[in-house]
Amino acid sequence: MLRLLMLVLMLIPLTVVEADSPSSYPFQRFDQALKQSAVSGKPLFVYFGRYGCGYCEKTNKEAFSDPVVRRTYTEHYELAYVDAESGRRLRLPSGERITERELGARYKAFVTPVFSYMTLDGKLLERLVGVQDKQGLLEADGKIQHALGKASAR
Repeated sequence: MLRLLMLVLMLIPLTVVEADSPSSYPFQRFDQALKQSAVSGKPLFVYFGRYGCGYCEKTNKEAFSDPVVRRTYTEHYELAYVDAESGRRLRLPSGERITERELGARYKAFVTPVFSYMTLDGKLLERLVGVQDKQGLLEADGKIQHALGKASAR
């Protein structure tokens, strides 16, 4: 029994702790969302968060819990969640392998949360930093949809 307890205690530091994405949303890993975006034609919405981020949790509770935000974002975007402190590896379409932490640095997600709106090829369209409320997310979506509509009309 003592050996079992010691083994369990030794394994605790090895437990992987990941940040939480908003519940009831179909968030995917960044590399998977890129692939899905190529199939669906939808732009990407990338949520850079981290474990223990109080501002992320506040945004999750106050904005992402809203049914209008949920419906709008699931209809308009492929959703990706990136733990900006994670060592989990991703494979980009180019074949490059990087960690989520490196991806966060590449997109300048040095504080969390950061919300990035991207084209199908990963080009940044818009970026929001810090706590967001329902109105802010819906206004940003309107801006992105307007810009995409203008670009497709050309």
